[in-house]
Amino acid sequence: MTGMTGTLAAAVEVDALLLVSFGGPEGPDDVLPFLRNVTAGRDIPQSRLEVVAEQYRMFGGRSPLNDQNRRLAEVLRAELPGLPVYWGNRNWAPYLTDTVAEMAAAGVRRAACFVTSAFSSYSGCRQYRENLAAALAALPPGAAAPELVKLRLFFDHPGFVAPMVDRCVTALSELPEKARADAHLLFTAHSLPLSQARSSGPHGDAYPRQLRAVAEMIADGVQGLTGVRHRVELAYCSRSGPPAVPWLEPDVGDRLAELAAAGAMGAVVVPLGFVSDHMEVAYDLDVLAAQRAGQVGLPMARAGTVGTDPRFVAMVRELVEEIRHPDLPRRALTELGPWPEQCAAHCCQPPQQPPRAIQNAAEGGRCRDAAILMGNKVTGTGRRGERR
Repeated sequence: MTGMTGTLAAAVEVDALLLVSFGGPEGPDDVLPFLRNVTAGRDIPQSRLEVVAEQYRMFGGRSPLNDQNRRLAEVLRAELPGLPVYWGNRNWAPYLTDTVAEMAAAGVRRAACFVTSAFSSYSGCRQYRENLAAALAALPPGAAAPELVKLRLFFDHPGFVAPMVDRCVTALSELPEKARADAHLLFTAHSLPLSQARSSGPHGDAYPRQLRAVAEMIADGVQGLTGVRHRVELAYCSRSGPPAVPWLEPDVGDRLAELAAAGAMGAVVVPLGFVSDHMEVAYDLDVLAAQRAGQVGLPMARAGTVGTDPRFVAMVRELVEEIRHPDLPRRALTELGPWPEQCAAHCCQPPQQPPRAIQNAAEGGRCRDAAILMGNKVTGTGRRGERR
């Protein structure tokens, strides 16, 4: 894989696992502060935040994401006995800054970091490396900073793909019988600005290429179980930002309408870009996409996410074992993988440059070429308690 630095050169022993995720509000009073964290530095008008806040209030102001991560942390503790499991978020409590401080106080020396984003992009990979670097930079002077080793992307690992195959088969069974054989598999993921998609991965366009490759692999698996090769579609959801800025298309709702107009008998919407049923799934798919399908008369079922499927949980353990034992086989189902722990320094460039200390940490030096393998505390401008 030209342009990538590959697997870690030597075995890395870890004494903790850090579960890294996006975060979500836990009640109505959290919604606007959470959205301000998410949109910090983007000059989003208050009126737009209020529109999005109403979507959360439809669900009691509580995202399902944090509860799902609590369950994932619990089953990971059972899967990895003797390895403490910590959990920290980018945008809401428990914040990464606080969790990394807790780990330092507990004497953690080196932690494997499992990020709940499967695919290459700035927001799904590189930004989390920057978040980890910022959390280390925020430690108080003199604190013994743990090393943080980000585990590889898992988009084509069997522990992710196999559960999605089963969930597609289950969703197909929920369609009217006459619609099943001809149903389209409409895979969806979070839309990105085209500029971000084009800069994803070492050679660009890794995000849509990974999505397409895994979608085809899942369709192959469905065919193996049902005997039917369903047509594969790729669409996107949760677009935001100024209308003049081009984003990945088509929109999932628009594609459902196009399929109906073309005479499709049904569709299974597959939330490929998400590992749990958080707000983009609960609102954008279960509400908006389902409403659009109903309006155009297209039978639709939504496939589940991997959640805490035992195969997915076992995959996390396997990824930890890969860095402990670099000679172990690294499983991947597409020609794009297995993705390395250490990405090229130019992968997934940010839309705006982060502070220089954080950029240095995420691109090399103490982080070893964007792998977030940090031998010492990163020095930077952040202070513990900042929520960005």
